[in-house]
Amino acid sequence: MSARTKELLERVHTDILVADGAMGTALYAAGYSHRTCFDELNLSAPHQIETLHRAYVKAGAQIIETNTFGSNTLRLAEHGFERQSREISRAGAILARSAAGEQRYVAGCIGPLNQVLEPIGRVTLDQAREAFSYQIAGLLEGGVDVFFIETMSSLVEIREAILAIRDQCDLPIVASMTFTEDGKTIIGDKPSEVLRALTEYGADVVGANCSVGPQAMMEVIERMARTSDIPLCAQPNAGLPRVVGGRYIYLASPQYFAESALKFIGNGVSIVGGCCGTTPEHIQAIAEAVRGKKRGSPAQISISEKEPEEPISGPRWGVPFNSFRENLGKKFQISVEIDPPRSHDPGPFIRHAQELKAAGVDLINVADSPLARARMSALAMAHLIRRDAGIDVLLHMSCRDRNAIALQSELLGAHTLGVLNILAVTGDPVAIGDYPMAHDIFELDSIRLAHMISQMNQGKDLTGRDLDEPTQFSIGVAANPTAPELEIEVDRFRRKIDAGAMFAFTQPLFEKETLDRFLDRVSGFSSIPLFVGIMPLRSSKHAEFIHNEIPDMFVPESIRMRMQKSGTEGVKAGVEIAQEFLLNIKSSCQGIYLMPPFNKFKMAVDVISVLPRDNSS
Repeated sequence: MSARTKELLERVHTDILVADGAMGTALYAAGYSHRTCFDELNLSAPHQIETLHRAYVKAGAQIIETNTFGSNTLRLAEHGFERQSREISRAGAILARSAAGEQRYVAGCIGPLNQVLEPIGRVTLDQAREAFSYQIAGLLEGGVDVFFIETMSSLVEIREAILAIRDQCDLPIVASMTFTEDGKTIIGDKPSEVLRALTEYGADVVGANCSVGPQAMMEVIERMARTSDIPLCAQPNAGLPRVVGGRYIYLASPQYFAESALKFIGNGVSIVGGCCGTTPEHIQAIAEAVRGKKRGSPAQISISEKEPEEPISGPRWGVPFNSFRENLGKKFQISVEIDPPRSHDPGPFIRHAQELKAAGVDLINVADSPLARARMSALAMAHLIRRDAGIDVLLHMSCRDRNAIALQSELLGAHTLGVLNILAVTGDPVAIGDYPMAHDIFELDSIRLAHMISQMNQGKDLTGRDLDEPTQFSIGVAANPTAPELEIEVDRFRRKIDAGAMFAFTQPLFEKETLDRFLDRVSGFSSIPLFVGIMPLRSSKHAEFIHNEIPDMFVPESIRMRMQKSGTEGVKAGVEIAQEFLLNIKSSCQGIYLMPPFNKFKMAVDVISVLPRDNSS
């Protein structure tokens, strides 16, 4: 560790260091559009950047942050500069050093990736760390003294940034997260939780920046100060912005900032500066106010940030009995799919569910707007069938239309309504449905959704935060033994099981050989119950359509020829083929998943008539 590093680490425990203010706000005020890649200006407008740094030096800032908030590869890719991450970062550090000289510290500024990380998003932790690593390498080459990680809302992401720094150096790390007006991060982490986590990850100074003004941030800092005596950093916005003449104007005055700075340092803050909306005038006021001051050391008070429990005035919701889950793997179970109506009248479908139950069906599948066509809410339909037909339901939940927040909300609502069996599916893209002008969400896929439900069963949400109570969902996933790239399908199936899948439903199959091949490929890792999809064919035309026009569906030529010869007796032939297939595969699976075409539910009843009413196995 260098002498300069040791000096800085000693000073944050005793002295007050003034950091600079906003860079992006100043560039915006200088006439640059919000669409400009501010980081690239280190190369194309270096004089502009260095001039701003010098203004903060003149104002009294002792720490000058590099203009590299978004110089990671993922964020630069939005502007086509991803290959220049290291070069832009190095240039940013050199410009800051040129302005700061050797008497002040240069902080390598690292902001968020502007991407959602796994398990919610598709950016892996390894990809995140790699994206930070090029930026960090450039900043080190430019000669920074310390790293400022700022404006983070995810503990997972800020951990990867810290680890990426530690992979390359031992320089001090100031780690700040952004908090909302209710004193928590966007995800819901409390200040004490953030402080403990960042300290554990290896941060030398912990703090808050951006998002709120001094008053709201004061409460965050006070809670941090009562949790640990680690040095703190506070860099609030200049209040909330107001749009004046088409431009954003921040209203908190330099004098107000100076008064707030004195309160911050009384709560253990050793680095104080500004974020969005702050100017050299704000920093000058802070520098003058804290000159000669020493870091305060507030009494360590053990506090609880647990929300007070309100008395329960209504009924406690118990978990209803789930016979489908109780019988998984113990009894051969029969499921039939019912698509929600394209109207607001569920009556006919509830009557069909009652008839299916009377015929020996164990479970009703309720699809979630299949083929991306607008239908009644699948959850509403599942609840009504369960309530009015008295039969267990399996709710298909698609990732197409909802982000992670909405999916969790839907799941909690389903649990309250007693809909406890979930089939996690990615969903059909809207391009194939009735509303091609609509937009897909697909923030999660079926694997991540299964993982999220599994987390909820363990009493955690997708971010790892505690739920008030764990859920008790049965988690199902889809499997496609007819996939053209079977290796990829097998790998995804393995990942679904690792994510928490408890059972699987296959695509419609028409020959046992396809099932046997799939079972052989997954036998080494899968022991979850498998329900084989069966779709009784109605006619030769129906068979040809399924075989030729539906992706990943295969109807053997022998069956297509048999349907062709059936003539006007297509329904009868289709039922007989499905019955033969059912009897052939019954010993190889734990249940079947019937998909009667065009709501012809009598065909489903006819198919299962070859089974004894007691399907125990």
